[in-house]
Amino acid sequence: MFDQLSDRLQKVMKFLKGEGKVTEKNMGEALKQIRLAFLEADVNYKVVRDFEARIKTKALDQSVLDSLTPAQQVIKIVRDELTAVLGTTDKPLTFAGTPPSIFMLVGLQGSGKTTTCGKLAKWALGRGKNPLLVSFDLKRAAAQDQLRTISGSLDLPFYETTPGAMTRPREALDELLRFTRNRGYDLLVVDTAGRLHIDDELMDELKFVKDALRPTETIYIGDAMTGQDAVKSAQAFQERIGLTSIILTKLDGDARGGAALSIVSVTGVPIKFIGVGEKIDKLEIFHPDRMASRIMGMGDILSLIEKAEGEADLEEAEEIARRIRKQEFTLEDFRSQLRQIKKMGSLSGVLSHLPGAGPFKKLAGAQVDDRKLVHFEAIINSMTPQERANPRLINGSRRLRIARGSGRPVHEINQLLRQFLEMQKMMKKSAFQKFLSSMR
Repeated sequence: MFDQLSDRLQKVMKFLKGEGKVTEKNMGEALKQIRLAFLEADVNYKVVRDFEARIKTKALDQSVLDSLTPAQQVIKIVRDELTAVLGTTDKPLTFAGTPPSIFMLVGLQGSGKTTTCGKLAKWALGRGKNPLLVSFDLKRAAAQDQLRTISGSLDLPFYETTPGAMTRPREALDELLRFTRNRGYDLLVVDTAGRLHIDDELMDELKFVKDALRPTETIYIGDAMTGQDAVKSAQAFQERIGLTSIILTKLDGDARGGAALSIVSVTGVPIKFIGVGEKIDKLEIFHPDRMASRIMGMGDILSLIEKAEGEADLEEAEEIARRIRKQEFTLEDFRSQLRQIKKMGSLSGVLSHLPGAGPFKKLAGAQVDDRKLVHFEAIINSMTPQERANPRLINGSRRLRIARGSGRPVHEINQLLRQFLEMQKMMKKSAFQKFLSSMR
């Protein structure tokens, strides 16, 4: 995500560092490049204009020009202003003081609204909530089919809206609220009608549902890949029915980032979550400051640590660390590590959190084929326990057998064994052992 903008901004920062001293002339050139980078990223032109003006005012302040590291000061200014554009600080979803909390999701058809209902319910379930899912579309009774399927796959309760609800919507909504309270659900996640385009009929229906339910959160679901169209739609929803939160979906596939960089400034509504994949657990809390750091090539180590803590099996990780210290690391342990990595998502996504400079420069943003992890695991699965414990047993005939069992060519088996043996050698080096000892 944001690859295009990130590359351009890093080039601008490199240019300023090379200048040694910040002047009005080279700052003007840098601002021109920043402006072009933002416009190419499909950022709203008013947002770009204001962003550029604030940077210029702060960067050409005398205290910055007279500082010992003016370029670094300017980089900090750009990062701070980028954070402000994205929303300054992360803002959590609001839950009602007296249950149930009601999250009403709105947005155009195809934005990922129904899938996000399931993602939000799963996220809330992991935080001790007891969610109930419902689809309420006054025009299409069949609209609830997809959400019913998602609820079933998550083993979450789903409220079935009867066909008669379309003719008596107010009574149906009152009945839904009574059901939610009487059954002890503390969160009601409501999917609503969607259309390909905004029209008065849609807005009137959503306003009616909102007035009846009085939701704790009215959440706009926008497709990040539609750029300024998502921003215009969000603005229309905000003006007509009122919003409290934004969730941007498909941000992992958006190389430009125009929607994320415009929508908060244009609507005044914070982004609270981002969708970074189709799977039901691919919903992340949005941190403006961390995202600004990633765009600037500074990485996001905090999110990477949180991701690892949320997905890793700590007992297994500690056992592997113990085996490494005792130089007992085997292919069985290596397979366990591969599985831990896969839980964290794509390897490219993990590496994208690393800083784009310093020792991580070659790793950050590297395009890694995640199928390699699957292939390596298949190869290890096709080995005997003795071969996993001692890969030096694997001769030519054993390699052929493993190749047939895993469906992978012999040269991939050779590659895996070579990389594993090199890893073992590295672990035996005294410097590496000292490092591990310091981590105990």
